[in-house]
Formats: sequence, C-alpha cells, structure tokens
Amino acid sequence: MLKEISSVFSFLTIFPSSSATLENVAKYMYIFPIVGIVIGLLVGSIGFGLSFFLDPLLVSLLVVASIAIVTGIHHADGLADFADGLMVKGSKEKKIKAMKDLSTGSAGIVGIVLYLVGLIITISLTSGFDLFRAILISEILAKFSMVLMASLGTSASLGSNSPFVEIMKDKRKLAAAFVIMLIPIAIIGETTGLVMLGVTFILTMFILAISTRSFGGITGDVLGATNELTRLASLMVFVSI
Repeated sequence: MLKEISSVFSFLTIFPSSSATLENVAKYMYIFPIVGIVIGLLVGSIGFGLSFFLDPLLVSLLVVASIAIVTGIHHADGLADFADGLMVKGSKEKKIKAMKDLSTGSAGIVGIVLYLVGLIITISLTSGFDLFRAILISEILAKFSMVLMASLGTSASLGSNSPFVEIMKDKRKLAAAFVIMLIPIAIIGETTGLVMLGVTFILTMFILAISTRSFGGITGDVLGATNELTRLASLMVFVSI
C-alpha cells in the first residue's frame, strides 16, 4: 500500500518512486487531495515564513517558484497544450494533434505567461497566516478538481488519461476523495473555503464542457490544465472575499 501511495506522490511532485507506474497512480487517484495537503503545507509554510521578512511581491514570486519546483511543472505543460488545442481551428482530431505536439505554440506561451502573472499578483495580495491558508486550500482543491474531472469525463482518445477515467467511474473513490478534501477545507477555510469549493465545481464543469465540445472528451493535458486553473481561480476567490 505504501508503495502505491508513494507512486501517487511521485506522479504529482518531483519526489521519485520506483513504483510510480501509471496503473498504480490511477488506482489511487482518489488520494490526490492528500498530496495537495502535503504540497500546501510545504509551500504554505515557506510563504508564511518569508512574509515576515520580504515584500509581498517577492514572497509571491518565491512561492510560485516553490510550487514549480515541488510539482516539477508537470501540469503547467498541460495548460500550455490545452491552450494550443483550443486555439486551433478545425476538427477535434486536429485539435488533439495540436495538444500532442511537442513544441509549444503561441497560445500555449501566452496562456502560461498570463497564468504565472495571475498567480504572482494574486498571491501578493495576502500574507502571513492568510497566505498559508490560501496556498493550502488552493492546492487541495486543485488536486481534487482532477479527480472530479476524471470521474465525470470521458476519454477523448486512448492515452495517459484513460486509466484515470476508467477507474474513477467508481463513485466510491470519488466519495472518498470528496471526504478527504472536505475535512481540511471546512476546518481551515471555513466559509471562504466552501465558496472556493463551489467555484472549483463550477470551473471544473466549465472546462469539462469546453473539452467535450472541442476534443470529444478529456485528455491528460485537460486534467493538468484543470489543476492549474483551479489553483489560480481558488486563490482569486480567497483574496477577493
């Protein structure tokens, strides 16, 4: 069991695991929110400590850099590919082909730049313990959004997403992920956390609708983009309430 769990951590972070097979990760996808808790605690603690010594904008930049380092920028690449796929005109097959292209197009570059700028600005608007809470909650919700997406969506094509979509059709796993996510959100986030959760549901459904219309379903890149966009959206909600 521990080997399987470690494979999930390896999949979502830079920490290596010898048992990190796609099948193991998909089987235990419902514990993604636990990984979000660990990432949130680590990066949130860094931001909390730095906020006592540095300017908010510098703290924000270092927090975003920490997220990138810990996660290995795995899902940011998915966001870039997702943007490239959406911007291509033509059939669903042509859009999927654009997402699979190893080179990043102009839409992907613009998407990543806007995303990073949005993260830095948003995080700079909070500090201290509120900064810690914002990062922790957003990371939990980002990971849960991928579980929710896999549970509700269908595969656009056979690929890395397929095992996740197939296994997450077991609603008991979705229920387990929901409970794992909800407990810290309700305790730490209180009312704000519940509003952030509501936005996570809405945004995930919106991305699912766009992906189904554009690609005929979801892909691994769509899952990665959902993670990134949910993180940013939930942080924006936190600093706006």
